[in-house]
Amino acid sequence: QVHLVESGGGLVQAGGSLRLSCVASGSSFSSYAMGWFRQAPGKEREFVAAISWSAGLNKNYADAVKGRFTISRDNAKNMLYLQMNSLKPEDTAVYYCAARYATWSKEATHYPYWGQGTQVTVSS
Repeated sequence: QVHLVESGGGLVQAGGSLRLSCVASGSSFSSYAMGWFRQAPGKEREFVAAISWSAGLNKNYADAVKGRFTISRDNAKNMLYLQMNSLKPEDTAVYYCAARYATWSKEATHYPYWGQGTQVTVSS
């Protein structure tokens, strides 16, 4: 069982940056692949980025954020991060972190553990 809590969202102008954080409690954090997803009003939840379990050597990004967002993890602190640079108005959404034992996935339905979400709003 993993409990996840996100933070770091807010209002930022286009071109700005934000860093989202997700703290995990419960079972061995390093055993879980972690993902970031987002959901804009009226849209489906979509994949943003994922990082493999353990050392997090494998990272994957949605095409829409590649080159602008960076996912990372600190297993000693049970923390997951999403550094978001060059933000665009279309990045506006509620951002969720999610955990899945062992292997990562781009499919939201493959993740059994979710945080409550943090709002990111990018103004033009």
